[in-house]
Amino acid sequence: MRVYCAADYYHASRVAANIISAQVIMKPDCVLGLATGSTPIGTYEQLIRWYEKGDLDFSQVHSINLDEYRGLSPENGQSYRYFMNTHLFDKINIDKKNTFVPNGLEPDPEKACRDYEEVIHAHGGVDLQILGLGHNGHIGFNEPGSAFEKETHCVKLSETTRQANARFFASMEEVPTEAYTMGIKSIMQAKKIVVIVSGESKNEIVKKAFHGPITPEVPASVLQLHNDVILVGDEAALAGFVQ
Repeated sequence: MRVYCAADYYHASRVAANIISAQVIMKPDCVLGLATGSTPIGTYEQLIRWYEKGDLDFSQVHSINLDEYRGLSPENGQSYRYFMNTHLFDKINIDKKNTFVPNGLEPDPEKACRDYEEVIHAHGGVDLQILGLGHNGHIGFNEPGSAFEKETHCVKLSETTRQANARFFASMEEVPTEAYTMGIKSIMQAKKIVVIVSGESKNEIVKKAFHGPITPEVPASVLQLHNDVILVGDEAALAGFVQ
């Protein structure tokens, strides 16, 4: 595993954007595995700036997102499709027909998950997967206790995850209780994985995930078994982890 320790969130975002940019330049028709949440926003903003300067071309890129809330339409302001459109897709020249997010409105969980796995396999898998890291060690919506062998599946969200996401909703009651998510096995099949962390609050879980035992109780710990993981973080998140 390679570790990049940046001075702050802005610089960590720039490092992550550099890695993604290199992937796009080296393989213009690459498949990017994308994530939502507050952590990757700075990375997406940097990619947009470079695109606007003419340094990047996303016209042949395909993207496959990690997850989506079950029950939310793409037009819902809190859906992850809406997030991706707002924070990235609407601002670069990617063809939205080549961008994939689980279908939150599919009422049959098994079909929704089966369809999404077919999308992943039809595109030859993910070349570069972006991940955030939850305070409880979740990646995607794979909560503590998630089986490592699972592919895309429907998950009941833990209360800690719902509370962490409640700031985006008008009330706690509006926060969905379930989501469709790529499973640990799906994530581990990506050729390269970039984990972005920021802030002192992530410090302890970074240590548990990457220096602790490999256990389903800390889902991100399985990343220790992947042969090409890059951890990008600021000094606050990586304090005590790197010297």
